[in-house]
Amino acid sequence: MRLVEIRTYKLKPGTADRFVAAFQDALPLVRKSGMDVVAFGRSDHEQESFYLVRAYKDRAHLESEQNALYSSDAWRQGPRESLIACLDDYLNTLLWLSEQSVEDLRSNNGLGVSLVA
Repeated sequence: MRLVEIRTYKLKPGTADRFVAAFQDALPLVRKSGMDVVAFGRSDHEQESFYLVRAYKDRAHLESEQNALYSSDAWRQGPRESLIACLDDYLNTLLWLSEQSVEDLRSNNGLGVSLVA
C-alpha cells in the first residue's frame, strides 16, 4: 500500500500557461528530492484547475520529503514564487492505494498528456 496525496490547484484567471511552465521547470527539482510524482495535469472539468498526484510510503515519509523540499534554498530561490503567483487556492487529500492502483494512475494520467486545452 502507498499513501497517495492528491493536490488540486485552483489558479487565478489567465495564469494556466504560466503555471504549467513553472511546474515543468519545478518538476526536476521535485523528482530530485525523491518524491514519486505519479501524475500532473489539467483537470477535466475546469480550465483553471490542475492536479498533482504523489505517492509515499506513509505519512512520516510524506512529511519528511515535503519539509525537506519546501524548506530548501533550491525551492525557495527557485520555482516557488512563480508557482505561488498563479495560485488562488489549493487542497490536499490523502488516501491509501495499492501499488497497482498507483501504477494505474501513473499510466492513465501521466505527465505525457497535453496540459494545454
